[in-house]
Amino acid sequence: MDETIKTIFEAVLQGDKGQVEKNIQIALDLKMDSTVILSDGMIAAMREVGKRFEAGDYYVPEMLVCAQAMQAGMVLLKPHLQRGNEHSNGKVVIGTVKGDLHSIGKNLVALMLEGAGFEVKDLGIDVPAEDIIAAIRKEQPDILALSALLTTTMATMKQTIDEIQAAGLRDKIKIMVGGAPVTEKYAQQIGADGYSPDASRAVGLAESLMKN
Repeated sequence: MDETIKTIFEAVLQGDKGQVEKNIQIALDLKMDSTVILSDGMIAAMREVGKRFEAGDYYVPEMLVCAQAMQAGMVLLKPHLQRGNEHSNGKVVIGTVKGDLHSIGKNLVALMLEGAGFEVKDLGIDVPAEDIIAAIRKEQPDILALSALLTTTMATMKQTIDEIQAAGLRDKIKIMVGGAPVTEKYAQQIGADGYSPDASRAVGLAESLMKN
């Protein structure tokens, strides 16, 4: 691996935003392939972050800092990624359901998915079903990711999926759900395609949904 790419990889792993930005600029000045910077420097680093989280070596704060460092690098890199050559693992629309104002978990999932090469459209928090349906029609995503952190808004998750079904859009997308009170069993009950207990495993779930 090239030294500059290795430095970017390590900087993302350490959550060092300044070093990520500095070395991406160096790599760009050296006319390095932007897709290589993305895949070998940043996506590979975020994969390692996910592994360390699952092993219990990293916790949510570390993951957030690493994801934010990666995102800072993406700001510099995006203009250089030619649309035709940009590798996208798929497109995800993500949001916290209506009535729920929690954003940290949802933001972390969005950052981790971006770090894994997904194109992400974040609808934010407290998103009504009609806005989600409008986004599905406009963005035509492969995956819809719904978050709920309150037991009271878990029911809204089901209502949202029911409304997507009623709108005739359910067979056009895969739906993954998550959030503190949500379980695998509940995900199955409401007709979701998958459930993830945390941001790291959300990436693996999204990747597996893209293969099905």
